[in-house]
Amino acid sequence: MIYNEADKPGESPPACSRKRRGRTATAAESPPGARGLVVLPYFSGERTPFFDPRARGVIAGLTLTHSRADLYRALLESVGYGIRHNIEVMRDLGYPPQRCLAVGGGTQNPLWLQIVSDITGLEQYVPDQHHGACYGNAFLAGIGIGAYQDIAQVADWIRFREVVRPDAEAHARYQPYYEIYRQLYHDSADTIHRLSTLSG
Repeated sequence: MIYNEADKPGESPPACSRKRRGRTATAAESPPGARGLVVLPYFSGERTPFFDPRARGVIAGLTLTHSRADLYRALLESVGYGIRHNIEVMRDLGYPPQRCLAVGGGTQNPLWLQIVSDITGLEQYVPDQHHGACYGNAFLAGIGIGAYQDIAQVADWIRFREVVRPDAEAHARYQPYYEIYRQLYHDSADTIHRLSTLSG
């Protein structure tokens, strides 16, 4: 989830939720492709598929005519591009995903879910319970203590609240931006590595 200064530590969940809904509504004002902005979201380096701790974030295409909506949408889209890149790597290795499940805080943002489906061209199954890792850990602990006998019983735990389906027109519009996203890391790698060294 993307935070800003307005999200104060200790702020109540409803207040944070209202602010996030406001930012989502703002991002929705910008069209797919964020009017020519592409972001590399490597703000803490990048793991899969580059395994590059010296990678850095890049905002490409920024002009004085871009709005806050464009920038926020470009940030959301960058995550979708990253997910698509990882899915393509899995396919190339011979492990195409059979089904995509969306978990975590991002599932509370309907625009972000739609963006990811539109970029990847894949349906996303969204469970009622969005706390994926801790929910799965609790189930595995249940197996460990004998409360459950088989991993297949996890199906009894999971109920889907929705399936987010891609929009074919939006998917086509994202294609050239995705190609730029894929090239941008390679084109900027030397520069961002030098910046990483300079910043210590």
